[in-house]
Amino acid sequence: MEIEKHNWPEKYDINKLVTIQNDIDKIINETKTSVRRNDRYADPGDSLMLDGHKVVVEHVYPQKLGEITEENAQQEGYKSLEAYKNGITNIHGEDVWDPEQVVWVHELKVVG
Repeated sequence: MEIEKHNWPEKYDINKLVTIQNDIDKIINETKTSVRRNDRYADPGDSLMLDGHKVVVEHVYPQKLGEITEENAQQEGYKSLEAYKNGITNIHGEDVWDPEQVVWVHELKVVG
């Protein structure tokens, strides 16, 4: 899915990108390298601190839920796409998994 960058929505506070401690732990341990959210929280190059570790956003792009691959699910810290889908629907309800729903992918790297 391609959305011209000049048409991207305003971004939310990057400090609200990751708020679940289990996800923070996975990012620090580098078993979670991407975060998908309904809204955009960063631009490439932006950074945040998670439990004393500096994390840089390397890539940001839109993606439809129906385009998420097994590899994407593993980047999210799940063993499989099915586990990722179950995790999302357990948090937000069954109706949230609409294959046409666009989410914002934030690819992260721990740098310090």
